Amino acid sequence: MTLKILHRPPPPSAQDTERPVPRWAVRLAYALPLLLLPSCLWRLPFALHFEMGQVQEGGMPAYWLSIPYVLGLSVLTEVIAVLTIGLVRGWGEVAPVWIPVIGGRRVRPLAAVVPAVLGGLVLTLLFTSVPIGEGRRLTPFGIADNVGYSNDAWQALATVCILPLAAWGPVTIALAIAHYRRRVTTRADICRGRP
Repeated sequence: MTLKILHRPPPPSAQDTERPVPRWAVRLAYALPLLLLPSCLWRLPFALHFEMGQVQEGGMPAYWLSIPYVLGLSVLTEVIAVLTIGLVRGWGEVAPVWIPVIGGRRVRPLAAVVPAVLGGLVLTLLFTSVPIGEGRRLTPFGIADNVGYSNDAWQALATVCILPLAAWGPVTIALAIAHYRRRVTTRADICRGRP
């Protein structure tokens, strides 16, 4: 018995969906958890009060609060990113049989698309900010000061790790729209002879 550590996306010919999934959607869905992984790893040292070169006023919360919060946030981020793979796989169309009550039943397209689009909009809103100058930026929560770093290397590392979070919302919305277009049959499709 071999241990599979890394899961590879299925080849395009091995589809477990009703209709073929666009190749770009499969690649994007499988890349999303890897795209968000640097931000999750960047966050982990903060649980142990290592500030990763940030210059901040005020103290860090107690360990009993920071460790479960940071670990939980990182795990939740990756779990939600992995769930977006369901928008391009068969388990996003038919619920796995091990799920109580709904296992083995078809998942209605809107039951997957509506939460994905709403989540994508929320993520876009959360991780979008507009620089307004003088070390400040406009966020959905108001005007915030940019975090200072002790040197440029820490700032560059933070930017590389955190910047992909801004793509999370739009990627989720794009995958949800592709899922909807693939699953919903229109009158034009019926006239063309598609099921």
